[in-house]
Amino acid sequence: MKIYTKTGDEGTTSLFGGRRVSKADLRIDTYGTVDELNSFIGLVRDQEVNKRRSEKLLRIQNTLFVMGSILATEPGNSKVKIPVLQEEDVLFLEEEIDAMEAELTPLRFFILPGGHASVSICHVARTVCRRAERLVTALHEQEKSFGMVIKYLNRLSDYLFVLSRTMAKELGVEEVAWRP
Repeated sequence: MKIYTKTGDEGTTSLFGGRRVSKADLRIDTYGTVDELNSFIGLVRDQEVNKRRSEKLLRIQNTLFVMGSILATEPGNSKVKIPVLQEEDVLFLEEEIDAMEAELTPLRFFILPGGHASVSICHVARTVCRRAERLVTALHEQEKSFGMVIKYLNRLSDYLFVLSRTMAKELGVEEVAWRP
């Protein structure tokens, strides 16, 4: 099988189910942003400071693939079998957030991203996650079928924020307060 099909040369692509849509379609932008987020999570996972969290980050990446398949499926298509995003996926993130926060000093101010390349990569992943959440929300306003996806992305951005703080602590990086 060749990687190129030439079917997208005119600026269209297929949803799961076969319907062709513009590559500029909101749905395509949405699951493309989730794919971008997944790549950044891979980069976060590859940071030396996260070696012991590798399996947890892999779980998140797998969940993002589930999300991508949900978003890439033609509305109302019941012929395509796709995995389901579940409440336990959100609970996993909440438990991880709670465990990391228990080891951190309470946040008393907004912090500026940065201080170490690994921490900055995690903040970039967080901002891409927020963009994905905004796009899914826009799609949800049209179709009313992505509530669990929005919830997961909202929690994932919180997770990435707390992870960036945890990484900073483990790397000995001082958090820089935003001073308006």
